[in-house]
Formats: sequence, structure tokens, C-alpha cells
Amino acid sequence: MESSATRSLPALTSHLGKLDPCRMSHPPEPKPGELSIVADSTVFLCGAAAAWRTSLFSLGIAGIRPYTGKAQHAMKSLGALVLVALAAREAAGHAMFQDLWVDGTDMGSQCVRMPRSNTPVTNVGSPDLRCNAGTRPVNAKCPVKAGSTVTIEMHQQPGDRSCGSEAIGGAHYGPVMAYLTKVPDATTADGSTGWFKIFQDSWEKKAGGGSGDDDYWGTKDLNTCCGKMDVKIPEDIPDGDYLLRAEAIALHTAGSAGGAQLYMSCYQITVTGGGSASPDLVKLPGAYKASDPGLLVNIHAPLSTYIAPGPTVYAGGSVKTAGSSCGAGCAGQCKVGQGASGTAISVKPVATAAAGSGSAAPAGAAACTVQQYGQCGGNGYTGCTTCAAGLTCRDMGGGYYSQCV
Repeated sequence: MESSATRSLPALTSHLGKLDPCRMSHPPEPKPGELSIVADSTVFLCGAAAAWRTSLFSLGIAGIRPYTGKAQHAMKSLGALVLVALAAREAAGHAMFQDLWVDGTDMGSQCVRMPRSNTPVTNVGSPDLRCNAGTRPVNAKCPVKAGSTVTIEMHQQPGDRSCGSEAIGGAHYGPVMAYLTKVPDATTADGSTGWFKIFQDSWEKKAGGGSGDDDYWGTKDLNTCCGKMDVKIPEDIPDGDYLLRAEAIALHTAGSAGGAQLYMSCYQITVTGGGSASPDLVKLPGAYKASDPGLLVNIHAPLSTYIAPGPTVYAGGSVKTAGSSCGAGCAGQCKVGQGASGTAISVKPVATAAAGSGSAAPAGAAACTVQQYGQCGGNGYTGCTTCAAGLTCRDMGGGYYSQCV
């Protein structure tokens, strides 16, 4: 069982701060109750100790343990342990939004622009910030009534909807948000139109917590609710096509500019029964800066406040308090395979540019083609199935997800 000492960031940071393995052969003897970290890889520690302080704390790997007054030495290279643990942690943490529920009806992945991988976007000045890197429109739209509730769903791997593992693991803590942009046609839009935020589940201080890691976060709520989050569609927005952008931000490496990891997907929806509201809009990219306090923050230290990036939530939208229950809605009640499933509005394929990339289909190409690593098939997929020249649509396992390789 993990002791309180292994969760003591001040003790760990204090002791590491005394180390200068480039000038001494042995670290100073710590006091009982502090953390003793001794590695046989002096080369790794030289010039790198400071960079690994918070990573070591958040990993909780072997070789970091309470000092009891007797000399303790890690039997394995701390450098190797950290590299292996970091790789495993990052692989476990990456995730993607991939399924949608509409008023409790399971629409699956029919109308999502599936990211080509679960790798995050880190450049907030890139067009990839809109709908993720290299994503392309699909030939379907999910019908949604204004004022209804949709449920976005995130998991670590394509096609995975189980609750056996965290939706976004690896202590990837941060806010969850949702945006809308009104577009002429959701199956061709590139996301360059103005966006407005309709939902946010951000941060709340946890009494007795020692650091931001211990606090309540939107991504923790995602994990609690099997990757699901209920999002209200404002009842006063105009009828028509929209891109619904779901986003989770992981802040575990956000202590330096560009360290925040952004995971987003866009769903293609058609709204009916709305009004005539005209929300204030922002551009993506443009709404975020790498220096924003919501993107440049050390969550491994105690937090007194946290402000999520981007605009405030539109008045017709909704805010969930981080740490609150999944609720009586779909996020808390819906289960895959139990209840109604829906069919999206099918649309004839057209040649389009990739949202985020800005690249158009080459002249003379087929009506639709999927570029390298793009989705071309899978469970519930209704998009383009023709890979670009020289590529093959390959099943990535179990029939859940296929991509062009």
C-alpha cells in the first residue's frame, strides 16, 4: 500500500533539489520520512534531475520509497525505470472521443470524424485544434433537437466502449469542454467558422488534497462515468448543421508552454426546433494561447484556482461541477447494448478538405478518398471506404476500426 511519504511532493522535490550528481558521487543522506532516490545511472540524472521531479512524483514507480534511516539503493537504473514507466503511462493515457448518444439513443460512431490516432494535439496555433489532426468528414449527420441532451463518449482505443479501464488514464487530469460551430453542411465544413462553448466540466478544489492531482477534474468525471459526459444543446440556437467539438485537456505535463495535451473530436449534427440566438464566436485556432493559465499550469503543486481556456460557456449551455455524480441522465444510466440505437442521416459522399489540415482532395480523385491513417471502416462506420492511391484499408483488430495504411 502506498505510504503518505510517497505522495509527498515537497519532500521529493526538496531532496532532489539537493542532488547534483554531476559534482558528487553520492547524494546527501536524507532524514527519516523524506524520500530517498538513489540510481546507478549518474549519467541520466546529470542535467535531467529537475526535469523529472514532477514526473517521478506522478508516476509512483519502484525505486522511490520512504527513507527509514537505513541506506536504500535502487537495484535498477532509475533512468530505465522512468523511461519505461513514462512510456506505459503515456500509452495508457491517450484517448479519443468516438461515440455519441442523443437523448439516450446510442448513435455509436456514425457521425464522428474519427481521429486517425489517440495522440493529442499540443500546438494550439494549429488548425488541428478544430477537429484533430488529419480528420475528414463522414457521410452522415446525427439528428438532434434543440434543447435536448447529447452524451459524448471517450475511450482509449478505437472501438473500445468497455468500462473495464479508464476512459483517459495515466493521471491525465484536466477540464472537459464542448463547442458548437454552425456550418452550411456538416459533411463538408472545415471548422474555420466561429465557435461557441456550450459545456464545461473543469476543476474543483478537494478539501485535504495535497496538490492539483488530488482535486476534482472533468477527466476524472469521465473516468467515473465510463467515458460519458452529458452535454445540453442550447434550445435557442438556429436550426441547421453544426460541428459539435468535444475536448478533454490533460495537464500532467503542462508545467511548461506547449506541454498541455488536447484531445478532441468533432461530431456532425443537424439541429431542429431551435430559435434565433446569435452567440458570440471565437476562432480555432485563436481562442487558446500556450501561455493561458488554463494551459500553462503545474497541477502537481497545490492549486488555489484554475481557469479553463477559451471563452465562457454560452448562456444557453451548461456547466457541470467537477466531482459531482454522473447524474440521472445518459452519462450515469446508458449502457452499450442496452436500450435504443439510432441511425444517422446518410449523405452522398462528396470530395472535401480535411478539417484541421486544410488539404483538399487531389484533382481527378474519386468522389471521396481516405488519406493515410484515416478511418475507412469499422463497427458502425458509414463514411468513405476508398483509400487513396497506394493505400489499403486494414482492419486494426476485431472489426471495430479500420484505417488506410
